[in-house]
Amino acid sequence: MVELLIGKKGNGKTKTLVEKVNTASTVTDGNVVFVCHDMAEIYDIKSTVRMCETSPFDFKSYNDLLHFIEGIISGNFDITNIFVDGIFKIIGSSSLDGAYEFLEALQDLSREYGISFVISMSIDADEAPDYIKELA
Repeated sequence: MVELLIGKKGNGKTKTLVEKVNTASTVTDGNVVFVCHDMAEIYDIKSTVRMCETSPFDFKSYNDLLHFIEGIISGNFDITNIFVDGIFKIIGSSSLDGAYEFLEALQDLSREYGISFVISMSIDADEAPDYIKELA
């Protein structure tokens, strides 16, 4: 499953995402991963969650992020949930070029490995393409 948390910047997506992360960490038998651009901006995540910061890396595309996520999965087959906060900040662009393919690839990973993905995206729901609205 791939779920998107969408909305304009500042409408509480990160807070909602953190709540989902902490809930998942208490109910799953597997591992929960939280990916964000800068850990200094994130508080209140339970210590059992694996935190992955992307700021040391120079991501330029959704494909770069996809390979990063695949690397996380390859190192731990017990992952049940991956949460990604602020995808546009991570890839350094708010362009949707490549977003559809990225989300399709995550759907494939979800089916193959049984991982649930939740991603926050700062995009107005009224302006989002249908493929994004369907996952929101």
